[in-house]
Amino acid sequence: MRANPPDLRPDRAPAPRLDAQARPDAHPDARPDARPGQPRVGMVSLGCPKALVDSERILTRLRAEGYAVSPDYAGADTVIVNTCGFLDSAKAESLEAIGEALAENGRVIVTGCLGADEALIRESHPAVLAVTGPHQYEAVLDAVHAAVPPKPDPFLDLLPASAVHLTPRHYSYLKISEGCNHKCRFCIIPDMRGKLVSRPAHAVLREAERLVAAGVKELLVISQDTSAYGVDRRHDAHPWKGGEVRTHITDLARALGQLGAWVRLHYVYPYPHVRELIPLMAEGLILPYLDIPFQHSHPDVLRRMARPAAGARTLEEIARWRAACPEIVLRSTFIVGYPGETEAEFRHLLDWLDEARLDRVGCFRYENVKGARANALPDHVPEEVKEERWQRFMEKAQGISAARLAARVGTRIEAVVDEVDADGATCRSWADAPEIDGNLFIDEDFAHLKPGDRVTVTVDEAGDYDLWGRI
Repeated sequence: MRANPPDLRPDRAPAPRLDAQARPDAHPDARPDARPGQPRVGMVSLGCPKALVDSERILTRLRAEGYAVSPDYAGADTVIVNTCGFLDSAKAESLEAIGEALAENGRVIVTGCLGADEALIRESHPAVLAVTGPHQYEAVLDAVHAAVPPKPDPFLDLLPASAVHLTPRHYSYLKISEGCNHKCRFCIIPDMRGKLVSRPAHAVLREAERLVAAGVKELLVISQDTSAYGVDRRHDAHPWKGGEVRTHITDLARALGQLGAWVRLHYVYPYPHVRELIPLMAEGLILPYLDIPFQHSHPDVLRRMARPAAGARTLEEIARWRAACPEIVLRSTFIVGYPGETEAEFRHLLDWLDEARLDRVGCFRYENVKGARANALPDHVPEEVKEERWQRFMEKAQGISAARLAARVGTRIEAVVDEVDADGATCRSWADAPEIDGNLFIDEDFAHLKPGDRVTVTVDEAGDYDLWGRI
């Protein structure tokens, strides 16, 4: 069993790994054996779930062209490093991963968000074979072709391929759009990934159907701004199952909820129309779970951030959501030490947390990011003050989390099994997203369980972030 460290930095979800394909619980399509002479490609995927979906799409295309996926550096003819560029610290991690791939393999292709700054990459690692930006799939394929020409077998390749997945078989990320129309001063994602571009609703639903048919039991809906889904398409309608479905998050969520899998929404901005999703949660069509990046509570800080919400109205919305769906679980991320943040503004945030009582909370210290407009703001907060406020914030959030989990002791909840080993089963309740939220541990009568099983568990014990129980 694995513990749940409170590492909730917003740009990080799945741990970066080259050998995801070799995991015994991974989808079998992600760990094929190579034929003699078949070109093999390795993949290091860093960053958020959106980047992981990009990695899966790249590998799916390569597999259809006759490439095998290597589980290690030594067996790969070339290695693709899909990078993160959200924060300067994330950029440093990406550069370190590129350096490791060069040292271990030597033939490296770089893609992803950091790829938008090719000069930075080549300054540190001039030996990389090629650099492409985020979701530039064709450019990545061209770079792989140049490094390792494909050798398709006409009897085995060039057939419609099922998708390669780097997640376990029982859950999958479902990306519904690219880009973002917001202009938050601390963020450069719109500069790297562009404006909002939504996928047609029927295309998303077809992919979701295929995933569920392949055994996926939990769909994690992701984008840069899930609640803005379809705005760029003016919420156009598409034929679906004898009727029509709009390219709108409410219509999409309702249709996804009829496929028989858990549906979990991530990265939802607190727009007024989000309240239309809550009845779907109360009906059981989608999970009563909202991942909303509030970032702060004080109106002056939010204005300096250029955020599209105010703290007071947000508390009113939370109260409405909980009145309509008492079981709703809320997770969010926050920034402390934003330029100009005063002690009074920070205390406002702590008081807001006391009132909001969010279930899952992550926080990171403000960092300057090259190209972000926040860099030019006056009154930057000293590093030692950021650290002190982060510690106070996390202490407050930890206490709230512990209290809310303690209230679940003695209750019966539905959970999904993620891993089983000699010590027990690591599960998640419907209130927990994989990799970023807590776990529910079962340490007796677990031998018959396997990943993907759904179980009803009586909660016996609660910690700061995790639960323990029995079937």
